[in-house]
Amino acid sequence: MSTVTSRHAEELACGARELGVELSDRQQEQLLAYLALLIKWNKAYNLTAVRDPDEMVSRHLLDSLSVVPQVAKAGDNWLDVGSGGGMPGVPLAILFPGRRFTLLDSNGKKTRFLTQVKLELQLQNLEVVHSRVEAFTPAQPFSGICSRAFSSLADFANWTRHLSDGETRWLAMKGVQPDDELQALPDDFRLERTYELKVPGCQGQRHLLILRRTP
Repeated sequence: MSTVTSRHAEELACGARELGVELSDRQQEQLLAYLALLIKWNKAYNLTAVRDPDEMVSRHLLDSLSVVPQVAKAGDNWLDVGSGGGMPGVPLAILFPGRRFTLLDSNGKKTRFLTQVKLELQLQNLEVVHSRVEAFTPAQPFSGICSRAFSSLADFANWTRHLSDGETRWLAMKGVQPDDELQALPDDFRLERTYELKVPGCQGQRHLLILRRTP
């Protein structure tokens, strides 16, 4: 676990402050422990194409934390679709211990990793589901459904509409503003708001799109 250094801890702390996100000592420790697990397991499981731990702080941890203000405004029951290595679901579960986060992925290696993260970080508010999203039938609708580079907006909406109710918000984390994807949204979905995200240490564009179902 020595791959995570004091420099990474400082980068995380400074980046979180820049984002306006307050981290307790415990949350800082859990995020760094998650980073260490990601680095360790990535060698065998190919969880992310980002190999450099220095890049992982900004491109994974801080990128996930950049949506905290919008998640804070929504409900208590969240789904991270196509969670992969656990972004943004794991960092959000660490930041919001009083809310429930379900991390769904169809790749068994990735869900095994996520289960290990849940156990080692003792995240009681996190559930890992190995399934295709179309086949997933939860006990109740989700108040928020998020994804990071999961699919087109149309597929994201169509594949998850059965997991929602009238109050559900969809949070799609994207790079450049996907105007062509917005044109292809299903008729019963609308764009509620777009946020341009400024992620410390990330050079490329980042956008968060909030979608709602039309009544």
